[in-house]
Amino acid sequence: MNSSLFRPLVGSLCVLAVIFLFPVQNLAAAEDTAALKARIEALERELDEIKAIMKEQTQQSAIKEEEVEEKIEAVQRDVEATKSAQDEWKTYASKVHLAGYGAVGYTNDDPKNDRFSQVAFNPIFHYSFNDVILLESELELEIEDDGETELALEYMTIDWLVNDYITILAGKFLSPLGNFRANLHPAWVNKLPSAPSGFGHDQAAPVADVGLQLRGGVPIPMRLRYPAYANYKVFVSNGPELELNEAGDEIEAVESAGVVSNEDDNFLFGGRLGLLPIPSLEIGGSAAYGDLALEDEEDRNYTVWGFDGHWIWKNLDVRGEYIKQDVDSLPSSVAPDEQKWEAWYAQAAYKLFSTKFEFVTRYSDYNSSHADVEQEQWALGLNYLILPNAMVKFAYEFNNGFENEPTNDDRLFIQFAYGF
Repeated sequence: MNSSLFRPLVGSLCVLAVIFLFPVQNLAAAEDTAALKARIEALERELDEIKAIMKEQTQQSAIKEEEVEEKIEAVQRDVEATKSAQDEWKTYASKVHLAGYGAVGYTNDDPKNDRFSQVAFNPIFHYSFNDVILLESELELEIEDDGETELALEYMTIDWLVNDYITILAGKFLSPLGNFRANLHPAWVNKLPSAPSGFGHDQAAPVADVGLQLRGGVPIPMRLRYPAYANYKVFVSNGPELELNEAGDEIEAVESAGVVSNEDDNFLFGGRLGLLPIPSLEIGGSAAYGDLALEDEEDRNYTVWGFDGHWIWKNLDVRGEYIKQDVDSLPSSVAPDEQKWEAWYAQAAYKLFSTKFEFVTRYSDYNSSHADVEQEQWALGLNYLILPNAMVKFAYEFNNGFENEPTNDDRLFIQFAYGF
């Protein structure tokens, strides 16, 4: 073949091939792109559906988690409520406490006079609010010789606990003068079945007052081996009343059991200061002053003073006390003479080692302007301590008083006392 014809023929064929083949390739590429696009769109739809499903599941999970948390919180609230109800008695602002003591006794007087002589019950009530306000009260129920039951209010005060060192109380309180009447007279505290001579009702020691009292305790800055402390009681009260004898010409006694009347507008001012230089020793001093008057008469001076002490060494317990009351004379009175009452006692108690037995001895002396009530006494006792607050006491008193008076009779005592 002529080369000159071949070359143009080949060129023409190439041109035709390009013309015919190019659209075919473009068409195939276009078809592949459309299919890919459709596939992508399908995948995107599937992805959107998956996202929607996941979002729904996530929301449901969140709702379930929130429900679980709410249920947990509800259970926790129930637990706290139950715990609070169980602990309410521990945290409640008002608290009530019952204490007190009881005693039964047997007495044999000389000459023969055997009898079960004592049945007494003294409940003590305490009501407090937030350790700030305290109401305390003691009742005394006792069977009299005729079988009647006597009810008396021993004391009732409302106390304001200002701080650790100051308490203010108002009402009827046991006399803060001396130590026996305020702290030692309860049957389960007193180591003998009877009070010392002169420390009973209407004798040398005042019993109770109605008024206002400030009391507390403070540390004493002293360079000693042991810390030292002081306690104090300061009070103002209605003045006691004067009791005349049957003839009406002498003052027989000072009634100091606490009265709510004060017709002569005379008040009694006094107090007690106690010092504890070491924990085992206390020394106290008491004093009071006021004016007293019989009805339609002028005032006369009335004074009380005394001191007391208490020392403990191992199993030995020693204490003593002195008290004196004095009513001045008044020449214009129907009972013009001065009257005095004084009493003191010394007591020692020794507890046997490793036993529940305790020996007690006490000497007491009571002097008065009226000889028929005076008494000198020795008392010996043996106690068996069932518990520290429950005991049986055996005691014998050797009494020396006015002849043919009960104060001259020796006495045997058996007493069972329990404090709670």
